[in-house]
Amino acid sequence: MSDAPAPSPISDAERDELRRHGILLTSVQEIYNWGRSHSVWPLQFGLACCAIEMIAASMARFDLARFGSEVFRPSPRQADLLIVSGTVTKKMAPQVVRLWNQMPEPKYCIAMGACAISGGPFKQGYNVLKGIDRFIPVDVYIPGCPPRPEALLHGLMQLQEKIRGQAIAGPDAPPHLRDDVRGDCTVPAFGPHDLIPPKDPSLWHPPVIVRPD
Repeated sequence: MSDAPAPSPISDAERDELRRHGILLTSVQEIYNWGRSHSVWPLQFGLACCAIEMIAASMARFDLARFGSEVFRPSPRQADLLIVSGTVTKKMAPQVVRLWNQMPEPKYCIAMGACAISGGPFKQGYNVLKGIDRFIPVDVYIPGCPPRPEALLHGLMQLQEKIRGQAIAGPDAPPHLRDDVRGDCTVPAFGPHDLIPPKDPSLWHPPVIVRPD
C-alpha cells in the first residue's frame, strides 16, 4: 500500500472559484438534492385566511413557479409538501394527520401563520390545536397573521436550502432513506374532553422554562 497522504477535500470557496472559470465539480448527493429541492409540489389544501395568501403566492404576481412548486396537487398521494395554512381545530386535526400519512416520502411540512404554529389569537380556545407540530414534523415555520406571499416564498427557499444540505446516507439522512425512522404519524382520536393523545411525545415536548434564582 502507498503511504501517500489522502488528498484534502475541496472547500466550497475553491469550488466556487472553479465554477467562475467554467469548471463544474459536483457529486451524486448534490445533484440528487438539487433535483428534489426544485420539484416540491404542494398539496392543494387550505384551512383559513392564510390559504388566501398561499393561493396569491401561486399567481402571476408572486410566481411560485419560479421555484419549481407551481404544481398544486389535488391528491396527497401526488404531493411532496403540506402547507398548513390557517387555524387547525381539534375536529380537523385528525384529518390533517391522515392527509400527511397519505403523502409518499420524501415529504415536507410548512406551518404557515400564527394559528398553524401555536393557535394564534385562538390559542386559548377549547377547540383549537396549539400548533400542528404536536402531531406532524414541521420543517419550516412562517410567522405572521397572515404572512404575506413573500413570506411563503422565503419559507419555500428555506425549505429548498434545507433539502440541499441533507445527506443521502448515514445517520443524518432524511427519513425516507432510513429504515429506523417511521414515516407515518399517530392519528389522534376524539376523547370525551380532548384529543387522545393530546400530542405525539416523539415529536413535541413543552419548552423548558429556566427561571433565574
